[in-house]
Amino acid sequence: MVDPQMCDIIPGMAPGSGGKVHNDEVDWGHFDADEYYRHNYLKLRADDEEILGFVRDHFASLLDGRDLPAGYRGIDVGTGPNLYPALSMLPFCDNVTLFEHAEPNISWLQDQKRNTWPSWSTAWHQFWDVLRAQQAYARITDPRSVLAKRVEIHQGNVYELKTLAPFNVGTMFFVAESITGQESEFRSAMDHFLDVLAPGAPFAIALMEHSTGYHVADSHFPATDIDEGAVSSCFRNRVSSISIKHIDVGARPLRDGYTGMLIALGQMRDGEDRALT
Repeated sequence: MVDPQMCDIIPGMAPGSGGKVHNDEVDWGHFDADEYYRHNYLKLRADDEEILGFVRDHFASLLDGRDLPAGYRGIDVGTGPNLYPALSMLPFCDNVTLFEHAEPNISWLQDQKRNTWPSWSTAWHQFWDVLRAQQAYARITDPRSVLAKRVEIHQGNVYELKTLAPFNVGTMFFVAESITGQESEFRSAMDHFLDVLAPGAPFAIALMEHSTGYHVADSHFPATDIDEGAVSSCFRNRVSSISIKHIDVGARPLRDGYTGMLIALGQMRDGEDRALT
């Protein structure tokens, strides 16, 4: 855990801000995308595999076999150097938007796309092997090529998501609670993500439980201390279904300062349901 008095020498956090900083007080230009990718995704972790299996089955149960309209659109909010949320939407979407704020992450994604996703061979093929357990994914014979064709990168702020047209399916992994120390901003990020989803849209949101913040290379970044109750309260009457699952830390924690992961799997209420509330 970082001593709050040391935050003035940690590039990611504002001088003298302590732990409960606002999102706009953090210098996201110090986020080391390469280091984050190497630490988190070069080797498929058991917790990521468990999350991915839940998301795969959730999307396949709601979308596979349906006559989806042309132009079906997905969005992954706060992608960073993490492609597996986007991969989970790939079979169902004509287009997947990778929505990212931090400039280092935008540069990482653009370089990957420009070079036909070289990280596929070092990391993402492991994640695709998990997805292939469902036929919706197994039917894609060249996922790397499909990824290159269907994704587009969009730079923006999660708190301004509502300016985009509604998406038919969405993911947001380790973002809302990992960009601020303020609970009000965590809730706002959750609301803005839900705002950009179309009626009936399936979604998946992954979060760190009771996170005290995290290091990327030499920089420390804030987090909101949340639990299942805090996450559940964000959905109110906006969804037709929601299931929140807990992923244990296990024998090999990703890092210090958290008690597990949460994966929220749900579906937005349809237009008629919304009109009745």
